[in-house]
Amino acid sequence: MTGIDRYAVIGNPVAHSKSPEIHAWFALQTRQNLQYERLLAPLDGFAAIVRNFISQGGRGANVTVPFKLEAHALANVLTERARAAGAVNTLKFEADVIEGDNTDGIGLVTDIVKNAGVPIAGKKVLLLGAGGAARGVVVPLLLEKPAELVIANRTQSRAIELVRQFSNTEGNFHASDFAALASPFDIVINATSASLSADMPDIPGAVFGRNTLAYDMMYGKQATVFMQFAAQCGAVTRDGLGMLVEQAAESFLFWRGVRPDTAAVLAQLRQSL
Repeated sequence: MTGIDRYAVIGNPVAHSKSPEIHAWFALQTRQNLQYERLLAPLDGFAAIVRNFISQGGRGANVTVPFKLEAHALANVLTERARAAGAVNTLKFEADVIEGDNTDGIGLVTDIVKNAGVPIAGKKVLLLGAGGAARGVVVPLLLEKPAELVIANRTQSRAIELVRQFSNTEGNFHASDFAALASPFDIVINATSASLSADMPDIPGAVFGRNTLAYDMMYGKQATVFMQFAAQCGAVTRDGLGMLVEQAAESFLFWRGVRPDTAAVLAQLRQSL
């Protein structure tokens, strides 16, 4: 593979990942010479897979479930947003340096503000879930200066723990459990894994108003159960395909120093689902 820079997405499972197609389109558009592949890592073998990939000339990797915390631990240099998130979804390899970044949050914010045309500033925002997906987007959401950010989880103690992790971050944010949610929000973001199993977070329909943007980080050919429920409550819905493309563009910029145009790639990807 002389002359071709190698990149990969590492996860378990990973066969479903659209990242190779996305980065192939980005490379074509920006005239970058690279190869991008999928790497399935054993659940107890993430670091070994990364080091083997580096030894074979790997220049960088995207990291998906369930390895984002391990990627954070493996990196010996962290960007500011990776430090803030406490999780890494993008690695860059140069000499002995493994640099970790987190592009999930900026990907979400860009898709909501730019692609969906919905400002976050001054809005009431509800973030459902307190796992890795939620943790990666808290700071970028707060940087948009919402009027209020409520982090809600089925087990409230986990939401409280997440709020504590960001106690030094400016903004009006607090924890809640699902049962305490009783009024509409401007934006509701589903960062739980419920949609992976065609399930629904146990939240009341009262969180959705007529102009609420109901955003599911998951995506598919059909609307998720969360999106269907939100639509029945009168909300406008959007899935996470745009977030996927936007975070990938940020990764590409991190690796290659050029940010691809995402609109055409998002349209192509939507068509291919």
